[in-house]
Amino acid sequence: MKKTKIAIIGAGGLTGKELTKLLAHHPGFELVHVTSNQVNEKHIREVFPDLSHLPDLVFHKHDDPVPLDVGIVLATPNEVSLEKAPEFLKEGRKVIDLSGTFRLHNQNKFEKAYQFPHTKFSLMDQVVFGLPELFREKLKNANFVSNPGCFATAAILPIALLGNLRKEIQGPVIVDAKSGVSGAGGRTEEIKYAYTNVYENFRAYKILTHQHEPEMEEYGFVGTEEKEIHFTPHLLPIYRGILATIYISFSKGISIEQVQEKFQTAAENEPFVRLYQTPEEVEIRKVQNTNYLDLGFRMKGNTLVVVTALDNLVKGAAGQALQNLNLMYGYPETEGLVTL
Repeated sequence: MKKTKIAIIGAGGLTGKELTKLLAHHPGFELVHVTSNQVNEKHIREVFPDLSHLPDLVFHKHDDPVPLDVGIVLATPNEVSLEKAPEFLKEGRKVIDLSGTFRLHNQNKFEKAYQFPHTKFSLMDQVVFGLPELFREKLKNANFVSNPGCFATAAILPIALLGNLRKEIQGPVIVDAKSGVSGAGGRTEEIKYAYTNVYENFRAYKILTHQHEPEMEEYGFVGTEEKEIHFTPHLLPIYRGILATIYISFSKGISIEQVQEKFQTAAENEPFVRLYQTPEEVEIRKVQNTNYLDLGFRMKGNTLVVVTALDNLVKGAAGQALQNLNLMYGYPETEGLVTL
């Protein structure tokens, strides 16, 4: 079987490494080109010595030519994606962007959240948001996909899966989420993410200013009236994983049976959604190194509390990107993501 060739632009980072590892086990994809300006000309197994099974590749620079018969995954900073995505699309390639650059359809909200001007906003007419549980059919025919954020995925799915019950939600929805350093900006050597500042510590950051908040609002309520979301992220002294607690108030009586039916249906039909009987059963350790989103809920009066967990590097990034690649190129959606 002829394999589909893939390039990862920005493969030297945490998400790029995770996707490289996943692609190495996929029967349909072949990773043929990797880039990193920081480790240019180094062999991939020199950069990732813990992954001895990786392909025989050497890192290129971001601007080096990429073979024309190759699909593109951008695991690059926002400003780099803004520059590179239009170039690759103009060449007629399929592109998945893991940055936040092409997620929001409101330019003012984007520029406020990301703090730089969006000079390629006309491309938003082409992009499909890469959340298969919501946009599976569009993803099958997509050429340009914007991969969701990790916190955003943890919050969007439980809200969106409520379906028509969302019309009875009273805003704001409160999202209180905790992440390991790999999902909270720990891609750099900033001192606030260093071991000495994380170990035996716990803190909130980007309170009501996180760039995933408008993403949650746009896609959590897609197809219905958008409600306000208030989001506070916290930094856990662990490497990977997100646990989110979502507080939803309804304007009138919504029964526990109605909520159970919505989430149960999702768990039965979605390969990577797992429903637990109680929210206390949802834990980070159960989703680490998997592409699952786990959820559990409880109701008290008109208030619904949903707890979700996912691995920010897998379902929150590289795993979801592979899920999208599978859909875009016609492979089984779960290929390379589950062990049978």
